[in-house]
Amino acid sequence: MDNLSKQLNNINSIVDLIGDTPLIKLNGFNGLSSDKQIFIKAEWFNPGGSIKDRAALSMIKDGINKKKLNSKKIIMDSSSGNTAIAYAMIGSALGFKVELVTPENINIERKKTLQAYGAKIIYSSPFEGSDGAIIEARKMASKFPDKYFMPDQYNNEANPLAHYSTTGPEIWDQVDGKITHFISGIGTSGTAMGTSKFLKEKNPNIKTIGVQPDNSLHGLEGLKHIPSSIVPGIYKESNLDEIFWANTEESYDVMEKLVKYEGMFVGHSGGAVVLAALEEIKKIEQAIVVCVIPDGGYRYLSGGVWW
Repeated sequence: MDNLSKQLNNINSIVDLIGDTPLIKLNGFNGLSSDKQIFIKAEWFNPGGSIKDRAALSMIKDGINKKKLNSKKIIMDSSSGNTAIAYAMIGSALGFKVELVTPENINIERKKTLQAYGAKIIYSSPFEGSDGAIIEARKMASKFPDKYFMPDQYNNEANPLAHYSTTGPEIWDQVDGKITHFISGIGTSGTAMGTSKFLKEKNPNIKTIGVQPDNSLHGLEGLKHIPSSIVPGIYKESNLDEIFWANTEESYDVMEKLVKYEGMFVGHSGGAVVLAALEEIKKIEQAIVVCVIPDGGYRYLSGGVWW
């Protein structure tokens, strides 16, 4: 066993804190009752601040185990924010150099966080969004295969596997198997795909809902409007029961109410998934809904929503 494998099997670092996040019940919104309950899977409790810690660690472990990643290679991938920070944090903890391709217009909070972790930022066109970053990262990986290990979060099965192995089982145990609905945003789609697969195996009657922006020109960072984007290879829409098309302004309104009513300072996509849950409970008599909120609101302070 090489030194990297030994290190990975005997971790005593911040990566031990990834996962096992709390489930928090909502109490202040209209429509909630003892028969209609919404719970939040609070992924901002991860050490890197988002759910992407789970997928990043899974993909890095997979790369080491398959001998695609070693101490001579640099972890490099495209990301508009949370996964980039997860790579940078885990790379720092495990001793890997990290380079991230990200649109030039990502906000200052994320730029400063990546710089603090020592990651190198390679900017792609601000006009091409996350798809432009994906294309640029693929070019770099193809040109310098001996230099880079590219996890490729949009196409790596270790991404949804992270949620099949951890997020899904945690939710199932936290609600004693009584969940009726599972709701998650669609970015890479790893959370939705992996968690839904696990929960459906436990109970095929659980309704799984994926949340996307309702148009291509949206303000919901972290979510993809799949019809106008490069479709992630791991995304299988047939694995979900329904797509909820989230409006940006309505999602922002719910995001602000989460702070006001619940004390939860969450990101844009958190507002969108709770919006989907609130709409869903209007249609049914009884439900235990679990929503994944991927990150906290502090990463969006410069975006003009919070004044």
